[in-house]
Amino acid sequence: MDSNLELGALRVFLQVAELAHFSRAADELGLPKGRVSQVVRDLESRLGTRLFLRTTRRVSLTADGELLAERARALLADASDIEALFQQDQQLKGRLRVDLPVRLALDVVLPGLPAFLAQHPGLNVELSCTDRRVDLVEEGFDCVLRVGAVHDPLLVARPLGQMRMVNVASPAYLAARGTPLTPDDLLAQGHELVHYSQTWADRRARFEWVDAAGKEHALTLPSRVTVNNTDAYQAATLAGAGIAQFPVQGVRQALAEGRLRPVLAGYEPAPLPVRLVMSQRRHTPRRVRVFMDWLAGRLGDRLDPT
Repeated sequence: MDSNLELGALRVFLQVAELAHFSRAADELGLPKGRVSQVVRDLESRLGTRLFLRTTRRVSLTADGELLAERARALLADASDIEALFQQDQQLKGRLRVDLPVRLALDVVLPGLPAFLAQHPGLNVELSCTDRRVDLVEEGFDCVLRVGAVHDPLLVARPLGQMRMVNVASPAYLAARGTPLTPDDLLAQGHELVHYSQTWADRRARFEWVDAAGKEHALTLPSRVTVNNTDAYQAATLAGAGIAQFPVQGVRQALAEGRLRPVLAGYEPAPLPVRLVMSQRRHTPRRVRVFMDWLAGRLGDRLDPT
């Protein structure tokens, strides 16, 4: 195969991989199904391995197929980016796959996304909205918005700012249990927490705060409600299930409307860093850089400087 055909074959392969269907891939590419199948067979023959598991109901990648898909995405992105170096006015094209925390996606990103796409009609965005820590490389994300620490040395993090935290409870809960003024009151008055955890193995509910000297403290308290989703976390707190610790941005409206009240002022947790994260690679596709810049702008006035 010549180099042009090689890139073309990889594009066909990725289209089949992403749609998990030969006919749909052929429709998207404007090619006959037989041609798509032949390109994949030729690619498998050239590489000496099977790339897809095919049944009458589904098409899925083999382990080697997954490996090729990851490398092919990077190669095609770099090829597109090289072209863009000499064609800065070229329209952005392709797919963006991004993961965002649920509340930031709903409150900040999605309301502005149609305007962004109107400026870049050649882009398609796959938006994952989840509170779990996705595997950026294994799951094929171009970038991920992370709230909290980033420890993986294979990832590159772009700091955007930080989110201040606030302790909150519903008026009904405070009327029933009393309003604590210090962490000691949490035990003395028999308070409970709404426990947020992304893993069910973490069963300890802790009230955390940073003192005036910057020292971190944590107090283990009872909790009868544990959730793994920020929407559920807020709903449980609004319902009066206990005290919770939120980024201010996430409960700003509920506080303004009086549906939640701040408590224990001066005993808040440390602010949470917010970062855009991508895999450690030599080139970042132009479409990814443009989207990240837009996302940073959307978040700019909602975050505190680091």
